[in-house]
Amino acid sequence: MKKLSETSSGERGIICDIEGDTRFLSRITSIGMTPGCPVTVLQNERKRPLLLFSRDSMIALNREECGKIMIGGTGK
Repeated sequence: MKKLSETSSGERGIICDIEGDTRFLSRITSIGMTPGCPVTVLQNERKRPLLLFSRDSMIALNREECGKIMIGGTGK
């Protein structure tokens, strides 16, 4: 397992765990990012938000938020 913020462009994985306060958990799960959800990192450039593809949606998350999301089963 590793943090979503540590992945590189093109990597895929499954969300294993999401940490954070109730507000963050509520917001992130309301857009469909829940444990067991597949995720593809489209773009991960340093000092910029991560661009993700998940559940037929493109999502941009800031780096701090991505540090709270753990993924496993990564691969290109």
